[in-house]
Amino acid sequence: MKALLFSGQGAQKVGMGKSLYDASATARDIYDRASKVLPFDLKQICFEGPQETLTETRVCQPALFTQGYVIAQLLKEQGKLDNLACVLGLSIGELTAYAVAGVWDFETGLKVVAERGRLMQEACDMTKGGMAAIIGGSREDVLAFCKEFDVEAANFNTPGQIVISGEAEKIKAACAKNAETKQFKRAIPLVVAGAYHSRLMEPAREKFAAFLSTVEFKKPQIPVFTNTTGKLIDDPEAMRAALAKQVVSSVLWEDCVREAVSMGVNEMIECGPGGILTGMVKKISPETEARGVAEFSEL
Repeated sequence: MKALLFSGQGAQKVGMGKSLYDASATARDIYDRASKVLPFDLKQICFEGPQETLTETRVCQPALFTQGYVIAQLLKEQGKLDNLACVLGLSIGELTAYAVAGVWDFETGLKVVAERGRLMQEACDMTKGGMAAIIGGSREDVLAFCKEFDVEAANFNTPGQIVISGEAEKIKAACAKNAETKQFKRAIPLVVAGAYHSRLMEPAREKFAAFLSTVEFKKPQIPVFTNTTGKLIDDPEAMRAALAKQVVSSVLWEDCVREAVSMGVNEMIECGPGGILTGMVKKISPETEARGVAEFSEL
């Protein structure tokens, strides 16, 4: 059985989606519809850059959502999803998974993503946040480390790879302390705009929850996971609450993947650039076949 995976922020790169747009009428239709919804030219930024603009939270989230959605539609169009068991995404990718599962249509999902990106960008601009990847530690040890420096565990990506998030100076101090003590193999500062999935995003969570209260959620037609629990979710009100909470809570990606495998999934297709999720799956569940699709030739 197959699962579709949808990329999170950080996977974006200039040129993303162009081969899909050039080769497929379906892709052109979706990208053209996206340009009518968004207050900026998504195609131009995705296809031509600059990278600095594409990396902005308000831009890269709609960019990843649109490309992921396009790839899922093309796979379906080509008859390659007959045995699709579930869909799951990392952070912003969870919203792409909801769209593919039929929780909302493309335009509605894109509006939700655009507002999430705008609010998170706003929260980033209001705070001085940072993130770092902790390599080689157990969950318990990293959580204790977070408590010591008053930061939070943002992403449980794979065994031995956990991302921490919080005030920039506290993240810097945590990395410096690990350089001295060698408690973990490495503590790598990440180049990010803010402290995602931490309490510094609370202003965004509050406003996003209010926005989501105006959006209709439908029961998913394909099983879908939430990052907040690592479990399947299908109640519309529970999905609404989970998406708001996800802005400030830990992303339990490893848990999501393990749960999908426990359902009988033995093949995972990453819909989007970078191959980051494919690499994570190989560390979480080496026996599971995983590959990425970003370009039309890879379909």
